[in-house]
Amino acid sequence: MNNTALTEKHISLGAKMVPFAGYNMPVQYEGINAEHATVRKSVGVFDVSHMGEFILKGENALDLIQRVISNDASKLYDGKVQYAYLPNEDGGIVDDLLVYRIDEKTYMLVVNASNIEKDWNWISKFNTKDVEMHNISSKTSLLAVQGPKAAEALQSLTDIDLASMEYYNFTKGTFAGVENVVVSATGYTGAGGFEIYCDNEHAEKVWDAVFEAGKPFNIKPIGLGARDTLRLEMGFCLYGNDIDDTTCPIEAGLGWVTKFTKNFTNAEGLAAKKEAGVTRKLIGFEMIDRGIPRHDYEIVDAAGNVIGKVTSGTQSPSLQKAIGMGYVTKEHTKEGAEIFISIRNNSIKAKVVKFPFYK
Repeated sequence: MNNTALTEKHISLGAKMVPFAGYNMPVQYEGINAEHATVRKSVGVFDVSHMGEFILKGENALDLIQRVISNDASKLYDGKVQYAYLPNEDGGIVDDLLVYRIDEKTYMLVVNASNIEKDWNWISKFNTKDVEMHNISSKTSLLAVQGPKAAEALQSLTDIDLASMEYYNFTKGTFAGVENVVVSATGYTGAGGFEIYCDNEHAEKVWDAVFEAGKPFNIKPIGLGARDTLRLEMGFCLYGNDIDDTTCPIEAGLGWVTKFTKNFTNAEGLAAKKEAGVTRKLIGFEMIDRGIPRHDYEIVDAAGNVIGKVTSGTQSPSLQKAIGMGYVTKEHTKEGAEIFISIRNNSIKAKVVKFPFYK
């Protein structure tokens, strides 16, 4: 089991620790609902240092990225971030990721913790033009400071103008007295906020400074449990739950980051799929009757026929109702359509709703 540079901090704060993607991670501190509310209303801090970071450098760095990702990274400029996925050759998804353009010849890719080795091997396979690749995952710490008060809480720690930083942008600068820190605005909670990337050796110093500066805002540490309920309220996909190696990205609603203006892995296959139309689609739903949908529960129609499967589900702390995501056959994807979730052999009524659940 790997630890992050902040594991001892979490234990000393009384966090409940669980194994996640090979790391010993805090799932909750005072409780998921309370932590969820802190992020929605004020500001909270996640240790997400288990995430992976790769640096790609050189004349052909962009060329390599363009060949392995679905989105068009030529549209990036210095300080801009892009969401994309790595298509595999069989119509599925190797991983979803973020692409940071540091400069014309230097990029940072941020990948999911459980896929670090898989993604590294996948991208390396296409590196035929001597792009310099560095896997900096194990030496990089990452804090996600999320919530409407994040900019105010952090501003005293940096000269970077946080309030004016637009979504999916980043800046490199001094933060909490540490130089060469990447501060970005790419949150996974829908509550606003920032991500802070620094070397492991500075992680405790940055963590302590963030909590000191955030005291007037009642800043709190937040576990991965609330991270999951927050992202689900926004309808954001989680790799391994809602998308995986077998998922068609067009069915997953990722057509918006699939750009056929360039050549990339399985571009022809995905274009053909888009042209032919999908037979199933990822939808959001909310429960009408009592019951909480869970991963892998069957979705059925009124007659009890299986029409799909739940990929994520929870009791939404913000909405006070049960919500979920799942794939269903095309004819059941219309907003307002009535579907049923099979919970302990009972068909529990739900209806299809638009993402995001929380507005």
